[in-house]
Amino acid sequence: MTLTWFVPIVGIAGLMMAGWIQHRQRRLPSAAGAPAVRAADIRRGARVFLAQEYALLAVFVALVAVGLIGVFGGAVAASFVCGAGVSGMAGAIGMGAATRANIRTAVAARDGGRGPALIVAFFGGAVMGLSVASLGLLGVGTLFLLVDGSGAATSNLAAFGMGASSVALFARVGGGIFTKSADIGADMVGKVELGIAEDDPRNPGVIADNVGDNVGDVAGMGADLFESYCGALIAAFAIAAVMPEPDVIELGGREALFALPLWLAGTGLLASMAALTVVRRAATERPERALALGMVAATSLFLVAAALGMALLGVSAGAWLAVAAGTVAGIAIGAATEFYTNGPPVRRLARVAETGAATVVIRGIAIGMESAAVPVLVIGLAIFAATEVAGLYGVTLAAVGMLATTGMVMSIDAYGPIADNAGGFAEMEEFGAETRAVTDDLDAVGNTTAAIGKGYAIGAAALAALGLMSAFVETVRQTIPAFTLHIAAPDVLLGAFIGALLPFLFSAMTMTAVGRTAEEMILEIRRQFRDTPGLREGTAHPDSDRCTAIASRAALRRMLLPGAMAFLAPILVGVIAGPGALGGMLGVAVPTGVVLALMLANAGGVWDNAKKYIEQGHYGGKGSSAHAAAVIGDTVGDPFKDTAGPSMNILIKVLAIVSLAIAPLIV
Repeated sequence: MTLTWFVPIVGIAGLMMAGWIQHRQRRLPSAAGAPAVRAADIRRGARVFLAQEYALLAVFVALVAVGLIGVFGGAVAASFVCGAGVSGMAGAIGMGAATRANIRTAVAARDGGRGPALIVAFFGGAVMGLSVASLGLLGVGTLFLLVDGSGAATSNLAAFGMGASSVALFARVGGGIFTKSADIGADMVGKVELGIAEDDPRNPGVIADNVGDNVGDVAGMGADLFESYCGALIAAFAIAAVMPEPDVIELGGREALFALPLWLAGTGLLASMAALTVVRRAATERPERALALGMVAATSLFLVAAALGMALLGVSAGAWLAVAAGTVAGIAIGAATEFYTNGPPVRRLARVAETGAATVVIRGIAIGMESAAVPVLVIGLAIFAATEVAGLYGVTLAAVGMLATTGMVMSIDAYGPIADNAGGFAEMEEFGAETRAVTDDLDAVGNTTAAIGKGYAIGAAALAALGLMSAFVETVRQTIPAFTLHIAAPDVLLGAFIGALLPFLFSAMTMTAVGRTAEEMILEIRRQFRDTPGLREGTAHPDSDRCTAIASRAALRRMLLPGAMAFLAPILVGVIAGPGALGGMLGVAVPTGVVLALMLANAGGVWDNAKKYIEQGHYGGKGSSAHAAAVIGDTVGDPFKDTAGPSMNILIKVLAIVSLAIAPLIV
């Protein structure tokens, strides 16, 4: 194939740039003394948790691989193991960079101001962004090229995606449980009960909270987007392999349709790499403007390169319109998310806080529900437009188009937790009011980029899952040509009800896990303040390692049940009730999961930013009754936006990729 050289060269170039950035980051000024000790504690806690999580995952991956060998053969099992390994590698690389960039961002804010601090935080996130995109392109692209682009690649690619899903699911769920239980514990005892600052070094839960930001919002988010990135490419290959010949000829030929997703992913990575320089040059601007310019540059370059590639490959113009539909949908979802989590609804919710915590919770849930409307309509329009111009293959192109600039999107998203950690260092180490003002500014932008990133991830998950679901249906039709999904059919209706139930049951499991772990954390923090002489006065040191250990053990233990349910549900439904029931389950679980994910993520985001708006001095500021009510709302929203909501992305993709993988078995 003409892309035999293109995929490895671009992928390796992306990894080399990530390595060069990491090398440059390590040479930046850090801190000595107590700040260095706390930075090492955060880095060690994140590394230990990730090692324990990966050790547990290794057992799961080994067991599944043995089962795949017995059913599908060694090649499929090897693909599954590779998918899990590459996904885990991306998370480890990115989290390592983030835990080194946090203290350096605080030092840059103290010594150089906003521009240098923005560059350090952003390029710390860029290591993760480039690693996710480069490893995804190398993993899926190399595997596809090894099997020579034939339809036989579907089983191997689906297994690779299922391996990536394994890591993504447990990383998102486990990291979400860890980060939110630590955050809730630190906030409820520190801010609510004792009235001390959010990142007060006396609080035993602060270090665990900062560790959680990295394992949940960096490693977890990276695994999420890596899995979506791979899933979109796999769905495109699977659809291209089973499309009827007349449709294939109309779009440009089967070989061109196989090559196109790799071209799009590769040029998207190159566009992201080029756009990094735009952010560096614009760093003297407002942070939000610099990041926005980087995203605009990456998107514009990608769309131009996509059009050029399609002309060279001889693909019809309709395919470019499908790609553009996905790209525009991603931008529109981000804009809608920003409006609800950083616009007038935030200020309205802050005003409501003057009447108490109950009204804050009620209004926040209502805003979250309302916020799902525009993104869902945008996703629906993108699907309709892509299907009109390029059939089911167009839906997968829309997903690839939305995810092609993952390198830039993940860089911007990972910037948020780094800026948040930097603000914590500025508070703990008393770097001064000016430094704290800089980090607060960066953190406020990071909250917005994180909310936009969550919306983007949800939209990407929806398109990727729909593409995989379409590939499942077409794969079944290869054996059962008359296969259709009639909603009135008893088996399809049974699957539909199960599909509607799964997102709610999964959310209940993850939120219960956060609540129970937070209870343990609160009791431990209370105990330390009660039993440790001098802790309240600041003359004694808290036992932060104990809090980190509590969060780690509980997260690893409590992520197993929801994770097992996500993998077993499609297998049980497909084997027991057949492909019709499984198709019905997917057809309802995907849209239900998307709507629920949007509601949870945006409700949590508006609660968080309403609290921060009050902390800026509005409605009485810190210490007021409105602030106390907003803190309660923010605490309720923590598991919404950082555990249950993001986990929906993985759930719907796991259901779809496992269904595609087992399709040959159940027919």
